[in-house]
Amino acid sequence: MAPNTPTGSDSSGTAATRRGRRRGSPLGHASNGVKFVGVSVLSGVLLAGMALPAVGVLGLTARNTAESFESIPDDFKTPPLSQASVIYDAKGGVIAKVYERDRTVLTAEQMAPIMRKAQVDIEDARFYEHGAVDLKGVLRAISKNAESGTTSQGASTLTQQYVKNVNVEKAGEDQAAVREAQRKTLGRKIQELKIAIKLEEDLTKDQILTNYLNITYYGNGAYGVEAASQRYFSKSNKDLTIPEAAMLAGLVQNPTQYDPRQHPKAAQNRRDVVIDKLLENKHITPDEAKEAKAAPLGLAYQSPRNGCITATAGTGFFCDYVRHVIKQDPVFGANAADRKKLWDQGGLNVYTTLDPDKQAAAQNAVSTGVRVTDTVSAAATMMEPGTGKIVAMAQTRPYGLEPSKNETMVNLNVDVAMGGGNGFQPGSTFKPIVAAAALEAGLLPTQEYPAPNRIDYPTMKTCEGTWRNTAKGPDRSVPNESADEKGPYQLKKAMALSINTYFVQMEQEIGLCPVKQMANKLGITAKASGKPLEEVPAIGLGVEEMSPLTMANVYASFAARGKYCAPIAINKITTVDGKDVKVPAGACSQAMSEGTADAINTVLNGVTERGTGAALNLENNRQIAGKTGTSDKKKAAWFSGYTPQLATAVWLGGPAGGVEMRNIRINGRYYTEVFGADGPGPIWRTAMNQALRGTPRVPLPMINIPDPTPKPDPDATPTAGTTPTDGTTPNAGSTPTRGAAPNTGTTPTRGTTPTAGADPDDAPSPDEATAAAGATSRTPRASRTPHDTGKPTDTGKPTDH
Repeated sequence: MAPNTPTGSDSSGTAATRRGRRRGSPLGHASNGVKFVGVSVLSGVLLAGMALPAVGVLGLTARNTAESFESIPDDFKTPPLSQASVIYDAKGGVIAKVYERDRTVLTAEQMAPIMRKAQVDIEDARFYEHGAVDLKGVLRAISKNAESGTTSQGASTLTQQYVKNVNVEKAGEDQAAVREAQRKTLGRKIQELKIAIKLEEDLTKDQILTNYLNITYYGNGAYGVEAASQRYFSKSNKDLTIPEAAMLAGLVQNPTQYDPRQHPKAAQNRRDVVIDKLLENKHITPDEAKEAKAAPLGLAYQSPRNGCITATAGTGFFCDYVRHVIKQDPVFGANAADRKKLWDQGGLNVYTTLDPDKQAAAQNAVSTGVRVTDTVSAAATMMEPGTGKIVAMAQTRPYGLEPSKNETMVNLNVDVAMGGGNGFQPGSTFKPIVAAAALEAGLLPTQEYPAPNRIDYPTMKTCEGTWRNTAKGPDRSVPNESADEKGPYQLKKAMALSINTYFVQMEQEIGLCPVKQMANKLGITAKASGKPLEEVPAIGLGVEEMSPLTMANVYASFAARGKYCAPIAINKITTVDGKDVKVPAGACSQAMSEGTADAINTVLNGVTERGTGAALNLENNRQIAGKTGTSDKKKAAWFSGYTPQLATAVWLGGPAGGVEMRNIRINGRYYTEVFGADGPGPIWRTAMNQALRGTPRVPLPMINIPDPTPKPDPDATPTAGTTPTDGTTPNAGSTPTRGAAPNTGTTPTRGTTPTAGADPDDAPSPDEATAAAGATSRTPRASRTPHDTGKPTDTGKPTDH
């Protein structure tokens, strides 16, 4: 028990009086002691006996005397103690431990018997003999304090200490409430005594002891005997030895004074006092006591590890995402305060969707592809198609609080509402959404448009009216990247080369509303910042900021034949006693027909075989589909791609979005310009190869989309063996020229330099490049959404991607 502090002084102050205290009968000692202590804890106990109805000095020791008291709250019988929650990956590995107070509640059977005996012997040896108040203990304390001239010995029973600890626990992190719960006033002691008497009526002594051992503080952030055992000895409480249990029991009186790390000698002396008490009460033998005292402290200390900042192997950002899910999803509580309390105090086992092998693959790829000291960063999210499960979430910058170490708490993979930033322009990776909307609207996969080199943004229908182009100058039109990029084009070729004017003409035909609606069906209901989507032509060219998680899920939906599933991070939650906690149910819907999805798979497979992503082939000749993208001024570069088993989106750029990736060095390599194929593309390939290694090779669900029939040039007949002119079909194995429709299966030569006019948006770099044609378009900035008012609107300046 913690020593009481003096609350008064001797009124006489004479030496004779002080000497007199040491002589006389025990009752005289008691009388003098009461006078010395004044309004102390001890007098408070006696006064409580007179103040409570039908409770006299003798009655305080009987349990049946509390019958006239009002019922006490249930939270004193079984208080909802704050406990640590453990976050697990999909294979049962611990990601992190989070808590407001580090505690694991045990049953009596899970506690070491020697621990229970040691705590009783040092704190309240007569615990099993007296009631809520120990009369003998009160008289003994009065006598001892009178003899010593101090209040060094208190008289609170273990039950009373338990009541005080419950009050402290209920105060939580409110320091004013904690101080109030610990105040040594007469009113406070009477209140605690009332509750203690009622507790002794409602609970057995063993139940009270178990509750006490679970609630009390053992120092160094450890609450309860299990957390204390793990903190000081790295073992479960049930496995403690006699000297280990004795050391822990001795801490309760003053965890700071007897801290074995800071004051080992004091801790050992205190431990030995507990061992003597165990021997005195015949709970151990003399030989056991001798052996226990001879033992060293034997610490195996584990520092407190709390929160997502302690997460292993780069999983801090995913842990933080789980935290946001629990704090925001109504399934975990009716209001924000309830959900926060569940996270802080829940004592939960949270089993997540994170696959440790795929997480390792993603983390390795972003860490080896971009140095933590580079001005840019990379982020990657992996998702399982058809389930919504997030299986990996990684980024180059580590999770932490020290910017000097390039740490950040901003999760670049997610929207701002889930702990992320404002997102990044996805560039051409948004174009498949336009194509899906068009196919759903009835257009054929062979749809052809003139797609000239530059066009004015045409008038387009929106969900609420009409968008009209009233801009002036260059903002009025959208170009393709190079002068020789001019149609006609069909969908496969336009997607492979990322032709801006093609997709603007596609938007014009179907209207902007189907594009927005398709985005909504694929989970894009707002920008990453939370601001609403702008219904403007540039939406299809990727100017509205998205997060890697959002784009990974879009591409997972293509892989799942059009089935969109809301992201899931939690498989299951149980309480420490094994009860299930309700978790968000999976929500899947068919965003598009299977036929549309299969057509998109075919088109995006063409991007990776003969288009801008041709250099990104995977091991085992796996079929893949994907799209490159680069945003305005090369401030963001993307590759989003998938197999039937796994979809991954990789972003590369400045964490705050302000780094122009021109004339830049990344991971020690110099880039004149960074593109989707040579920046994030290799990171994607590294991650996917490692994540899929050893898994079956599964073909993509695709359809046959015929290439356009070559139109003969009436003015020229190609000579056998010569390079075909624009619009003809090249010989098998040859490198297609700009505008040619290559045969299925033609793979551009790796390491060659793109031909003049190659797509700088999605074009590979010289050492990664493919000779495949592929001009990336330039993307206009988003403009304000008009509502058929006829007012001028600024479509924005075209941007590279």
